Amino acid sequence: MKILTIGGGGREHAAVEALHKSGAEIYAVMKNMNPGIAKRTAKCLLCDEKDAEKICRFAKENGVGYAFVGPEAPLEAGVVDALEKEGVKCASPTKAAARIETSKTFMRELVEGHGIKGNLGFAHFDNAADAEKYLKGIGHEIVVKPVGLTGGKGVKVQGEHLHSFEETMGYVREIFDNNIGGAGVILEERAVGEEFTQMVFCDGKRIVPMPLVQDHKRAYEGDVGPNTGGMGSYTDSNHLLPFITQEERAKALEILQDIVDAMAEEGRPYRGAMYGQFMLTVDGPKIIEINARFGDPEAMNVLTLLKTGFADICRMMAEGSLSGDVEFQKKATVCKYIVPKGYGVKSDSGHEISVDESAISGCGAVAYYANVDMKDGKLVTGTSRSVGVVGVADTLEEAEANCEKALKHVKCDAMFVRHDIGTRALVQKRVDHMRELRSA
Repeated sequence: MKILTIGGGGREHAAVEALHKSGAEIYAVMKNMNPGIAKRTAKCLLCDEKDAEKICRFAKENGVGYAFVGPEAPLEAGVVDALEKEGVKCASPTKAAARIETSKTFMRELVEGHGIKGNLGFAHFDNAADAEKYLKGIGHEIVVKPVGLTGGKGVKVQGEHLHSFEETMGYVREIFDNNIGGAGVILEERAVGEEFTQMVFCDGKRIVPMPLVQDHKRAYEGDVGPNTGGMGSYTDSNHLLPFITQEERAKALEILQDIVDAMAEEGRPYRGAMYGQFMLTVDGPKIIEINARFGDPEAMNVLTLLKTGFADICRMMAEGSLSGDVEFQKKATVCKYIVPKGYGVKSDSGHEISVDESAISGCGAVAYYANVDMKDGKLVTGTSRSVGVVGVADTLEEAEANCEKALKHVKCDAMFVRHDIGTRALVQKRVDHMRELRSA
């Protein structure tokens, strides 16, 4: 089976490894030379990942039958639509279906219009003056988001990042002045609880769940600092999380199925991986965002555990014939991202980095290359996350220990890691927080 992959990050490296294990012949398109992806592919094309014309030509020249798109930008650019016109079946959503992520207003209005549970109060504005009037008239904390794509870094929360009306309006004006996201601002009700990620495979009609994951967006230990694309994540061996019940998970899955049904009704059937980010509140799961792809780093957790052939899953998603017989190992994982110093504010990039994959494997872990590049025969860091290290074990505590041991085999003179991810203390803090909210 020949399959085209698009994207050169950690999420895409994890997908390529899973495809390689399932026997696929892989042809990769990426803008950076990711060494982990390159060594698993029959041929690579380095180009803009949104260049549909070049990508389609590459696919046709190599007789590719299926495609998997990792990042959100090519989805918004309509690369899937172009490939499908050329007869390449895609295990990723069309431009119309990807609006569930590329327009936060579209997502909220779809959920509201179809009476789907889990929505939050929201208002969308195309100018700062109207947003200011709205803010002066509400009595609860809000979350400020650019409507369009920002690489997971555009969200600011009152009470966490924004501590006054002036700071909130300052960020709203910044969004408009700098055209961040390119589509205005959405102000959402702030939900209080614990965030979790429920990803699913989807074929336009059915969904098949992946293990629950908890990501860590804040840059520094103790959940402080600027938001990032994600500093790391963990799964537990029972595929739940220590603070969430099976019933609460079922409610999140019901919301995702209802969204898939609503999109089909509107003539934009959704095929591919779907990422549901939720806040578990005392009133159940609330939708934080829906993404039209795997999460990053969450993809590294779940794809590392995938037992069913990923190539077969991609074929079934693309053809609308998804089976419920998808298996994952009953193990825990802890992923910690190695990032350049300054990441989240201004990254110190261009530094040489070395990764001893054999030693990492010996620690019960695996490494996924992300925003790195090969220059003059050397592996160098970019401006975003560099390498994801995933510890795997029977228990969460053992997986975290394996991850920590493996991190010592990545060397760079300008990097940092959030070492508290997956630790007993931080996980217990999440459990205690939900217990306090429920008892109150």
